[in-house]
Amino acid sequence: MKQEAFASSSDRVEVCEDVDVTNILRILEKHNEDRGGLIAILEEIQGEYGYLPEEALRIVSDRSRRSLVDVYGVATFYRSFSLKPRGKHLVCACLGTACHVRGAPRIVEELKQQLGIKPGETTPDKEFTLETVNCLGACALGPVVVIDGHYFSKVRKSRIGQLLDEARKGFDGAEIGKDKRIFPISVSCPHCNRSFMDETSAIDGYPSIKVNISHNHEEGWLRLSCLYGSHNISTDLDIPDSTVVRFHCPHCGVEIPCTSDCSMCRAPMVPMLVHGGGVVKICSRRGCKNHMLDVV
Repeated sequence: MKQEAFASSSDRVEVCEDVDVTNILRILEKHNEDRGGLIAILEEIQGEYGYLPEEALRIVSDRSRRSLVDVYGVATFYRSFSLKPRGKHLVCACLGTACHVRGAPRIVEELKQQLGIKPGETTPDKEFTLETVNCLGACALGPVVVIDGHYFSKVRKSRIGQLLDEARKGFDGAEIGKDKRIFPISVSCPHCNRSFMDETSAIDGYPSIKVNISHNHEEGWLRLSCLYGSHNISTDLDIPDSTVVRFHCPHCGVEIPCTSDCSMCRAPMVPMLVHGGGVVKICSRRGCKNHMLDVV
């Protein structure tokens, strides 16, 4: 049995009697109850339960010596977190202008019909949750649907049933080079136009994107996956979650100028030129997974 508590807004936290306190303590111990690792802690808790139960938030607050207001603030600030139980599979359809004019409303209607739910709802069997957003950052590829973190471009109504069936079976069998959800990009510096691609170090089986970064008077390197939709990175700096870092070109040394803010966390978005035309923007805040692609 569940009851609503903790918040009076539309994003209410739900009380779940199935929270394993020992499990929450294990997650906290894994992250050394680190104040700076709050995002990673909440991500792991949500990975366990599918959302952030109130009991878990209270335990995190107590053990990490953060106020409950601070913990709740982070949990509601990032759109990737949910205070309500979600289904096993999260389906997110873009209704931004570019996707809208390419037929996104029809895609949403088809999703509603096949799942039997409206955006913001979860199917009775807890298999699917349907959401809509104003932009997924891949305007040139619309209509775009994201299922369990996998991007699907130029989606048509006739394809919806197939995508939902694939979600039920699992996407783990995707093959790079054959799966339309996976598309690598090559990028370069917007100042000197020299390539950021590092052939000597691969991530996700492809050359990584290498840039220099700075934080608190420390300097280091950051490598990112070149697969759009992947969030895999490596770095030689210990960067606390929620920290905003500066990006620099490893060739000309210029700090990459940011001209827009992240729609999810308001941190500066770092632009990189896409080979062949276009721009990809990456959020500069550690832990935020927002990126936007505009191909011309």
